[in-house]
Parts: sequence; C-alpha cells; structure tokens
Amino acid sequence: MRMWFVCRFCCPAAQSNSNPEWEAKVLEYFKGQLREKESHSWVPSLNDVPLHYLKPNSLVKFRCLVQDMFDPEFYMGVYETVDPSTKANVLRCGKYKDVTECGVDLNSRNTVTAERQTFYCVPIPGESPWAKEISFLSAARVVPSTSYVPSRQKRSYEEDDDDMDTQPQKQREPHTGGMGETPQIQPHGNGDSKRQETEAPSSQTTAPSDCSSHLDLNFPLPGERGPACLVKVYEGLDSFKLNDTLEIYGILSVNPVLTVLGEEKDPSLLLLNPTESMETPEEQRAHDPPASLVPRLHMLYARPLQHNNPLLPSAPTEDQSAFVSSFLVEMASVRAELLAYLTHVLLGDGLAAEYLLLHLISNVYTRRDVLPLGKFTLNLSGCPLNSYTERLYQIVQQLVPCSYRLSMSLHTMNSMRLVPKKDYVANRLVSGALQLARNTSLFLDETQLEQGQLDSSGVRNITALGNLISWQKVDYDFSYHQMEFPCNINVLVTSEGRSLLPSDCQVPLQPQVTPPNMEEYLTTIHMAQFTSQINKFRVYLSLARTLDYSISDEVTKAVEDDFVDMRKDDPQSVTAEDLHRMLVVARLLSLSLGQTTLSRDGWMRAKHIDMLRRSRTEQQKSLNGNEP
Repeated sequence: MRMWFVCRFCCPAAQSNSNPEWEAKVLEYFKGQLREKESHSWVPSLNDVPLHYLKPNSLVKFRCLVQDMFDPEFYMGVYETVDPSTKANVLRCGKYKDVTECGVDLNSRNTVTAERQTFYCVPIPGESPWAKEISFLSAARVVPSTSYVPSRQKRSYEEDDDDMDTQPQKQREPHTGGMGETPQIQPHGNGDSKRQETEAPSSQTTAPSDCSSHLDLNFPLPGERGPACLVKVYEGLDSFKLNDTLEIYGILSVNPVLTVLGEEKDPSLLLLNPTESMETPEEQRAHDPPASLVPRLHMLYARPLQHNNPLLPSAPTEDQSAFVSSFLVEMASVRAELLAYLTHVLLGDGLAAEYLLLHLISNVYTRRDVLPLGKFTLNLSGCPLNSYTERLYQIVQQLVPCSYRLSMSLHTMNSMRLVPKKDYVANRLVSGALQLARNTSLFLDETQLEQGQLDSSGVRNITALGNLISWQKVDYDFSYHQMEFPCNINVLVTSEGRSLLPSDCQVPLQPQVTPPNMEEYLTTIHMAQFTSQINKFRVYLSLARTLDYSISDEVTKAVEDDFVDMRKDDPQSVTAEDLHRMLVVARLLSLSLGQTTLSRDGWMRAKHIDMLRRSRTEQQKSLNGNEP
C-alpha cells in the first residue's frame, strides 16, 4: 500500500489536485510513515540492493555522506502540456522528477519556475565490512515482492507500472564476521564486490582531475565500492552541511534519457533545468553523469546519523532509551572483557590496552573557541615491525563501524591527495582521503616510513595531518584561499619511535610476550572471540561515545585543590597541559564504566594511570637518548 502511494504521488492525477495544500499533506504523510521505527525494514536501500533491481519512481533510501553541494538549479515546478489527441491543456507538476512530459506549452502563463539544490552523495567512507553486512542482512529479511523479474534493459520513464513492488534483493553468502559465526580478520579493504558494481580508483594522486577522459565517482578513499547519488533537495537547505552523514529517503530516478541528454545535450529535448546551457562541457560531465552509474534521488526526508553502527538504534527514541538503560548494566563487565581482549592483542601490555580502549570511545563533544574538547589522539610507539600494525588495524576495523588505515610510506605521502580541492573547471569539489565522516577511526601507520625526501605535496599532507590531530579541522584547498572544515576523527598513530606527528598521549608499547609467529598469534586471539562477544564490544564502543557527562562543583573543587598540591613541590612537574590531559582521561574512564559523572575515585584512577604512563615514557626516553 505504501509503495502504491508513491506511484500516486508521482502521477499526474495526484499532482493536479485542486487543493493547494495537497503537496504539504503528502510530504507530511511520508515523513510520518518514515519516522516509524520499522520504516527501515520495508524501504529498500541503495547501499544493499543493486540499482538494476530497483524500479524507477519507487521509494528508496541511501546511507551516505554529503561529498559536494552543487549550485542551486531551477526547474519547472508547474508546467502545462497539450494533449495531442484532445488538444486540451493539462497542468503538470515537475517536482520529484528530472524530465518533463512531452508536449510542453512553452508559452503557457501557468508555468512556475522553482528552485532546488543538488547534493553529490557517496557511501560513508571507510564503512567497515561488518557494518555493511549487518545492514544488508537486516534489510534482506523483508522482501516486499518477488513478482518483478530483474532486467538490465533500459525502460521508458513513462512506462505504466501497475504495482510499485521492489525487486528481491540478491541472495549471497554472509560476509565472514557476520551475525552467525566467529569473525575473521579480513585483508585491508572497505567494500564487498558482490554488492556493488562501481568502484573508486585504486589510488588517489595529486594529479588534476580529468573529467573528460573518464567518469570519476569522486570517492574520498581509494578502493571504495558502492553507488554515488545526485540528491535533489527541495526544502530545509540550511539544515544540511558538507560532510553530513545522512539516511535519505526519496524517489529514485534512473531515466535513460538523462544519459542521452548528458552525452548529446540536444536543445530540442526538454529538461526541467533551463540553465544547463550555461555549463561548460567539463561541468556537464561532472554534474550530469549517466543515471545508470549515478542515479538521481529526489529527497522526501533525511535523517541525520549520529552514528552508523547498525547494532544500535539510530535515532533518539523511547526504544533507544530502553536499549541504553539495559546495556548500562553490562558496561563494567563488557569493559573488563574488552580490556582483556585488547591486552592480548597488544602482546600482554595492560596499560597500553587501557589507553587504546579510552582512545576508541573518545570524540569531540564540544568546541571552545578553536579548541576541540574531548579529542584523544593516541601515539602507540615501540610497535613491532613487519605485519603487526596491519593486523592491529584489522582488529580495530572489526570493532568500529568506520575506519581507514593510511600507510605513511614516502611514496604515499608524496602522491596521495589527502585534502579536498576545488576544481573550478568542472565546478566540483575533488575529494581527498581526509574527507571522512564523524567518529571515523583514522589509523596512521608510521612504521612504514623510510628514508627519503618529502616533496611539496608530502609536506602539505604532513601539515594537514598535524592540523587534523591538533585542531580537528581540515583546510580544504580552494586555490585562491583555504576554507576550514571542522571534523571529529579519532586518530591512532602507530610508530617505531616517538611519532613525528603531534598527539595527545604517547604510550610506549612494552610487550610481555614475544610470539614466534605474530600473524598466527593475533589470528588465534581474534578467532577465540565469538561473534556475539565481538558485537557486544561494538555496541559498547559506540554507546560510550553517546553518553552525557558532567562534573559536580564539589569534584571540580577537589580537582583544583589537588592540582595546586601537585605543583607545590615542583611547579614544573605538572603543567596545565597535564591537567587537561588527566581531565580527558578521567572523563573517558568514567564513560567507559557507564558513569556519567566524575567521582573522586575516578579522578584518582586517572591520576594513577597517567603517572604510570609518564614513568614509562621517561624510562623510554632514557633508553633512547636521541628521542625528543
């Protein structure tokens, strides 16, 4: 019934309703239906269902990041056509459509020009395979209809479909590490070749974008798979920002005419956007790619995503409150199990495991002027060489919903494009590897560094990483100026010695075990964890980030007095920077236990582990006299 209503919404009979409020009522109906907690189960997802399985003009959803925002465009909101048989004039609505009906009366006084904006949206960069798999399995449980036989043949936009059933989703073997078996450590990668047919280039370089030679889907990360979408936005434009992560519900448009128009630009063919003749050829290719590769999605409703962990409720509801309340009871026990797991992964180093756990739940919760509060970049130094850091990343990837490993080799730093750059010829923002969704875990592998010379691109990339770590911002390159874009990215730096990048906290790794075969050791540890246990870890890490936190006046006074006492004997031993770091650690320790306020015991525990860390760092400096 709901899918049929979409069909009625797009058909001329509904659009010519004499009631001027019909459009607002229909839109409000859809929003109400889509806010229902079960809406995700009956709306097919572009992230999970191949495009050729979906019918044009059907209701779909798309989990994505806003990669670029194009200039506003004009379209025929209302236009008049002449019926060729009866010669009668009929008013049509151009909203939620890309191509006009035939027989448009260009001289009609009833024509109304409206404005909409187009967002270029891509799948969430670095989304972990387990998060994609669980989302896929959840969506695949409900198949609206199997009556539609999939076909790759092009279909007419005006084809009359009596039913609006979606096609059955592809059945395939679950990804290793899914819901029903022990998770595996996977090779580095962020996609599933069976789900999608489009892929980003295997590497991103600083070479200029050439839109005329090939279609670049402009994914921020190399090797990404999935659909990109041109999302047409009609209302609430001020509520969206670049790099927002959204779940968009809208009307799918994959009209083959769009591809023909994009290639030929025949002025006799009527598009709803009358300003397209002003675009350059490069801009036309970037803004009007083939609909078979980049479908159009006319937004009805968009829900901001605070996280993309499919194991958690995605929106603040009563169900989410009940879920949080029930899980808070388990927080301390799950924390102990996760800490033991990380201790084994970090070769028996319990202190390093404690700090890694705190790092994984950290996030920027507010900003004071330019200072991002809550960030906790961790430098794990003294890491074994060979394949240890790569295996460590794969374990982190199994725990967090979004991640990316940047191997900081000389070649990578000199050739890779980290910072997005404006292409004025194609009038688009060319993506970079630092255009990431909030709460993405960025794993910087400094053990891959070798001797050599950084060129100008390499220096810019190192500077960009430093700014990201220190200020949680990325300066996008607009050629004539730079524009700051705030971000919220967890940065973990693994290095042999002290990192050349800044960090909030350095922890030298002190292995307590030396396995003869590192890869086999880590694989055995990971395989010992059941999927249900790993899923608890995943929920725990995401949930701890969402908890509110406060400090009472009484505890604040106690912390201030304690700081004064620590500085009495040796004012240089504890600085304001040390106090700030200990307060961040105290906050994360409290949240890791499910406590939303700081207690005196929590503060003492934070002081204790910071003292152990500083003692270890000083010891490491004395052993390596050349370290700063």
